[in-house]
Amino acid sequence: MDDSTGENGRLGAFLAGDRLDDVAIFLADDYLDAEGRLAEIGDEVDGGVVLVVPGEKGRRAFSSGTGMDAMEFAQTAMQTDGEISPRLDGGVCPAADGGTHDVEFIFAFAEEENEGVGGLYAEGDVVHAYAHCGCGTSYSHKWVVDSRR
Repeated sequence: MDDSTGENGRLGAFLAGDRLDDVAIFLADDYLDAEGRLAEIGDEVDGGVVLVVPGEKGRRAFSSGTGMDAMEFAQTAMQTDGEISPRLDGGVCPAADGGTHDVEFIFAFAEEENEGVGGLYAEGDVVHAYAHCGCGTSYSHKWVVDSRR
């Protein structure tokens, strides 16, 4: 694994709430674009590649890699709750019914703590993650930074 995805690298900083203007994208090895463009700018993790990039650039990279608009995908995925790895490298598909389903990609961003909103947002920075499974199911999960490490 590239050191930039470690605890002191880009992914570690994102998961710690230190890169609130960035987005994180995980693409499974089987889903990476044929030309490997995203693999060249991302960091290898078990099972795929993760990119942590500035927000707008990240949304464009997500669209390039998946063919979907990032925010439209997020709106669709948030209709179904699921479980996404706190390392943003996989998840548990709610349609799996005890079987094994593989995540194809994940899109995530973090929001700054906001006591005025209440709920999770009063507890700290919140990671919003959206996953797409090979079966076609999209789902979401959100958590307070550091609460799932």
